[in-house]
Amino acid sequence: MSFWESFWDVIWWFLWIFAFTAYLFALFAIIGDLFRDHKLNGWWKAVWILFLIFVPFLTALVYLIARGNSMAERSQKEAKQYQAATEQYIRQTAGTSASPSDEIAKAKALLDSGTISQAEYEQLKTKALAHSA
Repeated sequence: MSFWESFWDVIWWFLWIFAFTAYLFALFAIIGDLFRDHKLNGWWKAVWILFLIFVPFLTALVYLIARGNSMAERSQKEAKQYQAATEQYIRQTAGTSASPSDEIAKAKALLDSGTISQAEYEQLKTKALAHSA
């Protein structure tokens, strides 16, 4: 067997491995989309799964043609939800720390209203200034 024959065999195997990997990605995307779709009845989900098992390539192709647009919409909606949750978490976490001057002003307002004593005010003021340093 010459080098070129084995070289093209290797290329052929890489092509098949690439095609199989791409198919697996599509298959898992379809299965994930089936379970993400809350409008689709459970029986229809079971039918799609059965067809994916017994006639996999044809079913994947039909699914992508028939439900591809709604699949993209659901994926986009989920991505927006994750982004909104992340942004909310960042705002919540970043917004918890007040500046020392804000903390001192709040403590002064508590002192003026008689809620805390002068000693407590001084303690809060020292604590706020210690956090800034």
